Amino acid sequence: MEGAKDSSRPESAPNAGGSEEPHLKADAISFADGLAIALASTAPAYSLAAVIGSIVVLVGLQAPAALLVAFVPMFFIAASFYYMNKADQDCGTCFAWVTRAIGPQSGWMTGWAICVTGILVVGSLADVAAYSFFDLIGADTLMNSTAAVTGTAVLLMVVMTGVCVWGTEISANLQKTLMIIQIVPLILFIVVALFKVWTGNGPAGSIDPSISWLNPFEIPPGALAGAMLLAVFIYWGWESAVNLNEETEGDVDKPGLAGVISTTLLLITYVGVAFAIVAWGGVSGAAKFDDDAAILATYAKEVLGGTVGLLVLLSVVVSALASTQTTILPSSRTSLSMARAEAMPHALGEISGRFFTPVVSTVTIGALAILWYLPSKLISENFLFDSLSALSLMIAFYYAMTGFACAFYY
Repeated sequence: MEGAKDSSRPESAPNAGGSEEPHLKADAISFADGLAIALASTAPAYSLAAVIGSIVVLVGLQAPAALLVAFVPMFFIAASFYYMNKADQDCGTCFAWVTRAIGPQSGWMTGWAICVTGILVVGSLADVAAYSFFDLIGADTLMNSTAAVTGTAVLLMVVMTGVCVWGTEISANLQKTLMIIQIVPLILFIVVALFKVWTGNGPAGSIDPSISWLNPFEIPPGALAGAMLLAVFIYWGWESAVNLNEETEGDVDKPGLAGVISTTLLLITYVGVAFAIVAWGGVSGAAKFDDDAAILATYAKEVLGGTVGLLVLLSVVVSALASTQTTILPSSRTSLSMARAEAMPHALGEISGRFFTPVVSTVTIGALAILWYLPSKLISENFLFDSLSALSLMIAFYYAMTGFACAFYY
């Protein structure tokens, strides 16, 4: 296992035969690029749309408190990523760090969990992007067609896999644009919804926001545990910025700092949306959207009006689309690192001499995601819920292993 690496790594280095062997492209992205990728990877609008209704059903008015409590362990895990990245800038992140601090068996299981989460979730992200896009353009026939949604989702996965192969700079530039389209409508929704409720212009059943909604001690332990497991998914994904540590310019602090800052920004956004959702429709209003990703789009049309409200639906489409691409990054970099350590087939460690990206591992992750998505979509009666349920425990597992690794290492 390598120690800390210099940030001025060359793009290629001579191998034993004297020829040059491609490496990941050093200094390909800036700190701002990494922060945009960290935020985009969590898919804020999509993540909220997917689970905020279920969280409100579980904990009622205390939904903001549940998101606040879930932030605490997430912040400490982000701090673990920050400190472990200072010790070892390996694109395999959790796999490399757990292997170094605890042992190869634990490291392999951690790396495997990261790869599997990517394979499991990319299909559901593309599926929501396709479904929401048809909803956005008013194509009800296509929206209700399994064949149309599935075919479009597969096409999106192919395109986004290609973007990841094409180059990290292309990915970063795309994400900065998509991030603005995601965040601005959410902020607009929060401000207008809370203003209307406070001024008495909310619908029947609206509730004035209260600071007591941030009190987690009013939540029964069982309900809090369920809400936090869903919130793990909401916060998950920011570590993509750290997986690009070998490709980020600047000192060793930058990738980990992007992760820490992104979790804090997510907390503000998520708690704000939770307040707006609960205040506007109350618990009964959110209960109609238990396990229904249409909640944000529906509420936005009520709060902002039909035309402007479509911006929030657009943010859900863009959010799922952006995360379809960025979610491939950590899985491909982890499998690359595992191949370099001879923990996976050697072919997965091959890097394109033209694009300086892990082309084999990226294409493999994209292909496996499609192979998982197609039968799961056709067999599962609730593909989105089943995918999220399968993900949360694996995410919690590799986050926890990274936390232990940080404590053991230092």
